[in-house]
Amino acid sequence: MVIRMSKAYDAGELILVSKHIRTLDSLLRFHALTVTSGHSTNLFMASKLISLYDSLNNDPSSCSTLFHSLPSKDTFLYNSFLKSLFSRSLFPRVLSLFSHMRASNLSPNHFTLPIVVSAAAHLTLLPHGASLHALASKTGLFHSSASFVSLYSRCGRMELARKVFDEIPKRDVVAWTALIIGHVHNGEPEKGLRCLRHVHGVVEDDEKPNAKTWEGGFLACGNLGAVSEGSCLHGVVVKNGVASFIQSSVLDMYSKCGVPREAYRSFCEVIHKDLLCWTSVIGVYARIGMMGECLRLFREMQENEIRPDGVVVGCVLSGFGNSMDVFQGKAFHGVIIRRYYVDDEKVNDSLLFMYCKFGMLSLAERIFPLCQGSGDGWNFMVFGYGKVGENVKCVELFREMQWLGIHSETIGIASAIASCAQLGAVNLGRSIHCNVIKGFLDGKNISVTNSLVEMYGKCGKMTFAWRIFNTSETDVVSWNTLISSHVHIKQHEEAVNLFSKMVREDQKPNTATLVVVLSACSHLASLEKGERVHCYINESGFTLNLPLGTALIDMYAKCGQLQKSRMVFDSMMEKDVICWNAMISGYGMNGYAESALEIFQHMEESNVMPNGITFLSLLSACAHAGLVEEGKYMFARMKSYSVNPNLKHYTCMVDLLGRYGNVQEAEAMVLSMPISPDGGVWGALLGHCKTHNQIEMGIRIAKYAIDLEPENDGYYIIMANMYSFIGRWEEAENVRRTMKERCSMGKKAGWSLL
Repeated sequence: MVIRMSKAYDAGELILVSKHIRTLDSLLRFHALTVTSGHSTNLFMASKLISLYDSLNNDPSSCSTLFHSLPSKDTFLYNSFLKSLFSRSLFPRVLSLFSHMRASNLSPNHFTLPIVVSAAAHLTLLPHGASLHALASKTGLFHSSASFVSLYSRCGRMELARKVFDEIPKRDVVAWTALIIGHVHNGEPEKGLRCLRHVHGVVEDDEKPNAKTWEGGFLACGNLGAVSEGSCLHGVVVKNGVASFIQSSVLDMYSKCGVPREAYRSFCEVIHKDLLCWTSVIGVYARIGMMGECLRLFREMQENEIRPDGVVVGCVLSGFGNSMDVFQGKAFHGVIIRRYYVDDEKVNDSLLFMYCKFGMLSLAERIFPLCQGSGDGWNFMVFGYGKVGENVKCVELFREMQWLGIHSETIGIASAIASCAQLGAVNLGRSIHCNVIKGFLDGKNISVTNSLVEMYGKCGKMTFAWRIFNTSETDVVSWNTLISSHVHIKQHEEAVNLFSKMVREDQKPNTATLVVVLSACSHLASLEKGERVHCYINESGFTLNLPLGTALIDMYAKCGQLQKSRMVFDSMMEKDVICWNAMISGYGMNGYAESALEIFQHMEESNVMPNGITFLSLLSACAHAGLVEEGKYMFARMKSYSVNPNLKHYTCMVDLLGRYGNVQEAEAMVLSMPISPDGGVWGALLGHCKTHNQIEMGIRIAKYAIDLEPENDGYYIIMANMYSFIGRWEEAENVRRTMKERCSMGKKAGWSLL
C-alpha cells in the first residue's frame, strides 16, 4: 500500500493503513505520517506504533523512546510497552516499568498482571510474586491466576501452585498446562502425567489440551524414561491432528528414553530441523555408543549448513567415551582442532571427560588447565583419577576444589568417597560426608548414597552404612553395595539374609546382586543356600551369562558338588578365561587333578588363552595330588603362553617338589628365581626341609632367608628349632639371642591361667 504523505489522515484511516505495514522502512514513514497528521499524542496510535516497532525492529530503544516521549499515558499504553519488553526477555525492565505504572496511580487490568507475574516467574522472585498475588486478590483480578500457578511452580513451591490452582473456579487449558509443566519441572513427572490424563478426558473445549499441554506430557515421559507411555501419547496427538506442531517434543522424548529407531523416525518427520533437533538425535545414538550413526548424522548436519555448537560436539565426544573407542575419539579430537571448535568451554570439558573415561590421564592432565574455569572440568578430573586408581590424587584434588570454593557435582563427590573407601581413609570420608550433608545432597542423590554405603562398609563401619541405607532413597545398586560390604568384611551369612530381605520386599535383584550372593554362599560352603539362589535365578528367567554362570560353577565346586558344577559349565554357550579357571580350580581344590588337566586341554582346544590364575590352579591341583611331573610340565608351559611366573607360582612349585621329597630340586629353583623370594617361598622350603629331616640344608636355607629379611622372626624360630632338633643347643640359643636383637617384637612367651 502506498502512503501519501501530502494527504491528511484521521485516526480511523491511520489504523487501516497500519494493517498493511510489513517493513521497517514503511513503519518509519507511517510514524512520520502519524506525527504530521497531528496524532503523535494519541495513546491508541502510540500503542499501535509500539506494537509495530516490537515486531519489525530488533532494537527496543525505538519503543522506549516513543513511550517516554508521550506526555500522558494510560493502562493500554503501558500494556503495549510491557508486552514489548517481555517478548524480548527484558524481565527486570518489565518489573521496573510496572512499578513506574503503579507510582503513576494507574491500575493494572487483566492484561497487565499476567505479563508482570510471568516476568517475576522467569526471575524466580517469590516475594515479588507474592506481593503481586496480594494485589490481584485486592483488585479482583484473580481470574488471571494461571500465571500465579506458573510463578509458584517456577519458584519450586508446588504446594502453593496447587493451592492456587484448586482455588480457580473455572479452570481452562492454560491453568492445567501451567500445573502439568510445573510438576514436571519440579521433579514430579508422574503427577504431571496424572493431570494430563485428567484433562484429556474433559469434554469442554476450553479445557482440552493444546500443543503446550502435550509438550508437558512428552517432557514428563522423557524425564521418566517411560517410552511405552510416551508412545501412547504420540498416538493420541497424531489422532488429534496436533503432532505436526510438537514434532520437536516427540523427538526429545524418544531421545531421552534412549530408543534410537523411534527417535530417528520422529527426527525425519520434523520439517524444519534446527540445531536442537540435530543435537537430540545425535545425542540418543551417542548415549548408547552407536558411533557410526552418530558420525553420519553429524556430517549430514554440516552438509545442511548447520554449524555445530559446543553442545552437539560434546555429545559426540561423550559417545566416544561411552563406546570406549579410543582411536576414533582421538581422531575426532583432531577434527575439532582443525575446525576450530576447541575454544569452546563445553568442548574442552567434553574432551577432558572423554580422556578420563578412556583412563588416559596424561592427555586429560594436558587439557585440564583449559578447563580450570569450569566446575565440570574439576569434577571430571577427580573422576578420572578415581577411575584409574590414583586415589591419593583424587582425594587431594577434591580437597583443593573445596578449598577454592568450586562447586562439587555428584560425579566428583562419588569418586572422592570411593577413593576414600579404597584407601581405608574413613575419617577423610566422614569429612566429605559432612560436606555432602551441608550441600543438602545426603539421602537425595542415589550415586552419593551408594558411594557412602560402600565407603563405610569397606571400612567396617556397618552401623553407619546401614543408617545411610535406611534413611536414603535407594535402588538396586544400593542393595548390591550393602550386600557386597557384608561379603567384604566376611559377614557372609548377613549378606545372604540381606538378599532374602531384598526379595521379600519385592526389590528386583540384577545379575550383579546374584553374583555377590553366590560368592557369599561359596564362602559359607552352604549348598542349601546356593541351590535356593540357583532356583531363584531359574524362576526369575535370568539368562545364564558369563558372570552368573561362573559364580554358579564356583559355588557348586566349593560346596563339593562337582557334578552340578560341571553341568552348569557344560550348559554355557560362551566361556571366557575366568569361567575355565573356575572349573579347573573346582576340580583342583576337590582333589581331582586329572580332571583339572583334562579341562585345561579342552581350554587350549577352544582357543581361550590361559592366564596366570589358570596355571596357579593347575600347579595347586598337581601339588595336592602328587603329580610332580605333570606340575613341572605345566610350569614349563607357562612360557609358551607368555605368562611370567610370580611368587605364588614359585611357592606352589616349591610345595609340589618339597612335599614329595625333591627338596634339593626345590632349593635349586628358589636360588635361581629371577625375582626375590618372599616369606611364602622360604617358609614352604624350610617346612619341607624340616619334614624330610634335611636339617643341614634347612639351616643353610634359613641363613639365606635371614640375610634377605633380617627382621622376619619366623626364620630365626625355624632355624633355632632345627639346631635344637640335632642337639646343637648353643647355636640354637645364639639364634634366639640374635632374633631378640634384630627383631622389634621377638617371639612372645606363652602363658596360661592354669
